Amino acid sequence: MAISRRHPAALFAVLFVALGTTGAAYAAVSTGTAPQAAATSSTQVDEGKQLFLEGCSSCHGVAAQGSSDGPSLIGVGAAAVDFQVGSGRMPLAGPAIQAVDKPPVYTEEEIASLAAYVASLGAGPAIPSDEMVDTSNADLVLGGELFRTNCSQCHNVAGRGGALSNGRWAPNLMAADPKEIYEAMITGPQNMPVFSDKTITPEEKKDIIRYIEELQKSENPGGADLGRFGPVTEGVFIFIVGLGILIVISVWIGAKAR
Repeated sequence: MAISRRHPAALFAVLFVALGTTGAAYAAVSTGTAPQAAATSSTQVDEGKQLFLEGCSSCHGVAAQGSSDGPSLIGVGAAAVDFQVGSGRMPLAGPAIQAVDKPPVYTEEEIASLAAYVASLGAGPAIPSDEMVDTSNADLVLGGELFRTNCSQCHNVAGRGGALSNGRWAPNLMAADPKEIYEAMITGPQNMPVFSDKTITPEEKKDIIRYIEELQKSENPGGADLGRFGPVTEGVFIFIVGLGILIVISVWIGAKAR
């Protein structure tokens, strides 16, 4: 009876063929999707670069390296672009102490392309996702404490904004949406400091946004809120109105005495 013996290298040959077949099959499948995703991303970056050269390079430089008219954008991230351009603060019409929010010049698609291009120049904060700004489970009470500790010094305890030094001001938050608020905290636009995740965690950022949302929808059952700027505004109002009433009464008494 004949006994067949396998060569010791036969097992390695079978394993090599199996691995090669599996690799070839994976490559055939992956080549149908990977180039398409890369091309889409590359096209968006290219579109953003073209928009940048046409509208932003005059201040920020052709390579976004910055100039005397505008800071460098290398490493600021997509979130900074989405905040500044999406809120209409950029582009600036001319030199100004502070950029003001206004209707955006670019469409949402163009803003996304600009953000993608700037993000490609260096690592920086990304645009927050819907989940990151979802405040449905946020802590309103903790958000109020965090807001009063970190934000009220500039934005007022009621989020109505306030004056800063050198002609600058902290903007009113009554029209700010959750994404805009989150982006401001992680990018630190203009005079605002950057609140990193080590300073204020992502969950705490949600709490702050939840509190601001509550401020935005709060009512004034007592009458006019006088801008909610606090006792200074209220004191001035009472002083002017009260003094006016006293003057009228004094004139009336004097006229009647004659």
